[in-house]
Amino acid sequence: MGCCQSSFQTETHPENDQTQQQQEPQNHSQSSPGAVPDPAVANGVPSFSEFSLADLKAATNNFSSDNIVSESGEKAPNLVYKGRLKNRKWIAVKKFTKMAWPDPKQFAEEAWGVGKLRHKRLANLIGYCCDGDERLLVAEYMINDTLAKHLFHWENQTIEWAMRLRVAFCIAEALDYCSSEGHPLYHDLNAYRVIFDEDGDPRLSCFGLMKNSRDGKSYSTNLAYTPPEYLRNVTVGTPRDFCFLVTFTGRNLVGRVTPESVIYSFGTVLLDLISGKHIPPSHALDMIRGKNIILLMDSHLEGKFSTEEATVVVGLASQCLQYEPWERPSTRDLVATLAPLQTKPDVPSYVMLGISKYEEAPPTPQRALSPMGEACSRHDLTAIHQILVMNHYKDDEGSNELSFQEWTQQMRDMLEARKRGDYAFRDKDFKTAIDCYSQFIDVGTMVSSTVFARRSLCYLFCDQPDAALADAMQAQIVNPDWPTAFYMQSVALAKLDMQKDAADMLNEAAGLEEKKQRGAKGS
Repeated sequence: MGCCQSSFQTETHPENDQTQQQQEPQNHSQSSPGAVPDPAVANGVPSFSEFSLADLKAATNNFSSDNIVSESGEKAPNLVYKGRLKNRKWIAVKKFTKMAWPDPKQFAEEAWGVGKLRHKRLANLIGYCCDGDERLLVAEYMINDTLAKHLFHWENQTIEWAMRLRVAFCIAEALDYCSSEGHPLYHDLNAYRVIFDEDGDPRLSCFGLMKNSRDGKSYSTNLAYTPPEYLRNVTVGTPRDFCFLVTFTGRNLVGRVTPESVIYSFGTVLLDLISGKHIPPSHALDMIRGKNIILLMDSHLEGKFSTEEATVVVGLASQCLQYEPWERPSTRDLVATLAPLQTKPDVPSYVMLGISKYEEAPPTPQRALSPMGEACSRHDLTAIHQILVMNHYKDDEGSNELSFQEWTQQMRDMLEARKRGDYAFRDKDFKTAIDCYSQFIDVGTMVSSTVFARRSLCYLFCDQPDAALADAMQAQIVNPDWPTAFYMQSVALAKLDMQKDAADMLNEAAGLEEKKQRGAKGS
């Protein structure tokens, strides 16, 4: 659905967003308090639930570094992974450090509290996992990157002015909804927390609604962007109940988030949208006081903005960044100010962002998939590896006929190379396996569809999807009706971002398996 007129009405709390039903979580009645929204009411968002660690490992390819989508990559304190469930739904999984939440019950209670929220402006929280030392949150995955990426690191075109106003309005709506539902605190609000869905519509990440740790503190390494009450509490010693409780830990400034500090952070996001840069609020306020609003505007807009609208947004940013917390506007004030500025309600967001509308690949076949098919549909390389190891060479039987001369002259060295490859493959030494299998293949006396399939998987583990696809196609040439060859092509095509072709190949593989099973029953 694109951004049509009805998507950007100014009513902040539609009835269907507040309708909730009581639902007891399965097998978790003690540590899962609160109401859970009706999934039908929540526009197809699944009910909040507990996930197993095994399911999340499968979805994220065992938390592979290739699946990390955190702002700072592997250096982020709490990593976020992209994953895909068995039902093909994409998810984002946030993995906390082991000591952030020692008490699993406290973590579950916090997660269930946030999990009750459902809104079209949120990337909603759909589950969690507590298993041993693991503390994981599961949310809807937004396919079209962050505001920071589109605003600071764009390639083809900058975000047009009307879209920037839409982003500001949508995030204000999200904050106002959360505040009305008893969740006024949002941790680390910045341009990386704003993400775009398949239609290009802006959403606020639900992860910011959950504390980063049991103590509820937020950490800032850049004093230029923190609310002034941070420093005031440190230098003057304001009473503990005043807005922020702040201490220094090493180089970090530590404080407790309050509703007023969230408004301040929203003001810094407004500055990002206005200027196209991440500039210190004090510098921006100096420009505003000097009435240098035009100098504050993003030069990449090339003057394509309304001065009247810009004046309103700059004024709102200035109010959000007020020195005294109680002088800042409420979330309802934010919505009321930004709603009249929505001038292009009929233009889809993906058009204004300058991106193609995301088209999900066709669903996997409805027929039951084999374990190999299931693993390939999830792109679960680890599970595929286990299946190929277990199957050994049973599908190669009868595919080679060698003369006695060929056997005596070449077979020993060739089979020795394959044997070394098998050992390396079993031990997940994929580079060595590629070398050994290549020696086997290059001799050419024997052809093995299994060797091509195994080398194809090795290439996938080594992030070489083109070579993986070529080997999977060779496996099909050797054994034209072998489902595994088609399954491996499906995974390689998916890695090459050819989703429709990957789905077609998966469907063909499943059809071959079904045909093979029918033949076995009829014989």
